[in-house]
Amino acid sequence: MPLWASESREPYDLAVIGAGSAGLAGAVTASELGLSVALVDASAHLGGQFYRAPEPALGAVRPEALHHDWAAFADLRERGRATDGITHLAGHHVWTVSRQSDELWAVHAVTGADGAGERPVCVRARAILVATGAYERQLPFPGWTLPGVVGAGGAQAMLKSGLVLPGRRIVVAGSGPLLLAVASSLAAAGAHVPALVEATGYLRYARHHRALAANPHKLLEAVVHGSALLRHRVRLRTRSAVTEVHGRERVEAVTVARLDGDWRPVPGTGRRIECDALAVGHGLAPQIELAVGLGCATRPTADGTSALVLDGHQETSVPGVWAAGETGGVGGAQLARAEGELAAIAVAARLGG
Repeated sequence: MPLWASESREPYDLAVIGAGSAGLAGAVTASELGLSVALVDASAHLGGQFYRAPEPALGAVRPEALHHDWAAFADLRERGRATDGITHLAGHHVWTVSRQSDELWAVHAVTGADGAGERPVCVRARAILVATGAYERQLPFPGWTLPGVVGAGGAQAMLKSGLVLPGRRIVVAGSGPLLLAVASSLAAAGAHVPALVEATGYLRYARHHRALAANPHKLLEAVVHGSALLRHRVRLRTRSAVTEVHGRERVEAVTVARLDGDWRPVPGTGRRIECDALAVGHGLAPQIELAVGLGCATRPTADGTSALVLDGHQETSVPGVWAAGETGGVGGAQLARAEGELAAIAVAARLGG
């Protein structure tokens, strides 16, 4: 059965919730190991948040130009098309998972755009792989609800899926390595980015030289993004934050101030920057509500969020439920793919002996 089919094979060996990097890698690997797989996802397209693609009607000639590491996604997609064990259930919004019996789980979903189709669906499977990814974390400040203020990842999603920009003069602000990718992508797409405002500093990454040495592609990505910022003359302001957004009907300007060691604005350092949009984000938080509803244990992370407790084979504290990707801690697309593959191997070993 091709990857994009929707014919039922219930009960499936494995139900994968989420078709991003981790979920797609898990589904493809499990299918190649002989398992029947239901790949359940709210989106109409594969790829999740990271590998968003423009709608075909937009006529994008080279959607891969908007992404990093597109080849890895294309490889997974082709491997999926070559296998006959995956049923892709697109446009399925999973709202809960329950145990149907000692050997079966039930994945409950509704269909249609934003679940508006109102057609209930129940998918039964012997094992569950939760690959629901993460969502942006936001911190409130004066004016943050003004039209023109969007999430940093949201701005990138607008560009990848809709080929549109949230404005023409966009300040990118917040904290985390995602900001580099967002600023360089917006600038490359034609936006003027007067400033990239980072609350911490990038020198702190140099302290973790062993991690960088073990992940040379991350260092290469940083060099590529940094070169793009220099080429487009994007000003980098570290140890700073947007403290206020100005405007009546929409964003007209922002105030940027220096921060002390406790992230408090330093009096007298505020500077006004004219813009018509602000893309802001402070990292990602694992999306673990489904797993928590099943009773899966969680742990606090270094950045104050919560992630699932997983064993060495990606299994949660609830037997029969595995997780991969950002649900176990934010680590990027490459790690998500590796965890998805590892989880699939563990599931195959458990179910097939």
